[in-house]
Amino acid sequence: MNINIFFTIVSAILLLILFAFKPLDIKQQEFTDVPLFSITSFTMHELNQEGLITLMNGTKAVRYEDRYTVDFMDYTDNSKEYIANMKSNTGVYKDEIVDLNGDVVYFREDGLTFETQHAVYNKKTTIAHADGKYVLYRGKNVVTGDRLQYNNSLERIKSKNVIAKYQLKESKK
Repeated sequence: MNINIFFTIVSAILLLILFAFKPLDIKQQEFTDVPLFSITSFTMHELNQEGLITLMNGTKAVRYEDRYTVDFMDYTDNSKEYIANMKSNTGVYKDEIVDLNGDVVYFREDGLTFETQHAVYNKKTTIAHADGKYVLYRGKNVVTGDRLQYNNSLERIKSKNVIAKYQLKESKK
């Protein structure tokens, strides 16, 4: 075999490899939000000089650098005048804001309760927001509507599309 033919064939094969095959496009994944740890049967106590101000329980919690994500969250805020308890299927606790999702139940110690699918509670302002439909009740009084905003400190409620069923008390004269 002639040496020129050999080098021509090798060059042709190399050119074919160069143009026919593309290099692998390997994507690199950046891990910017890596969990610090994961705990089952999670309980968090937050204390100050007066005593217990926050209690948070869950079946599983994942701690990130800036937040906790909790499954079957049970969150109690005892930092203001009334104790407020919130339960949900999942929740995120970040910067004193609790984001609750799935079968949310908000209960206050004086009997006020509301249920919704998504709620956000700001611990600093003690305001709970529910953007979807909700049912609020205290005793036999029932209120339904959309977009609830409840201020725990001022005991004020704002809502849209409200339907209320309540029992009037008769005055004794």
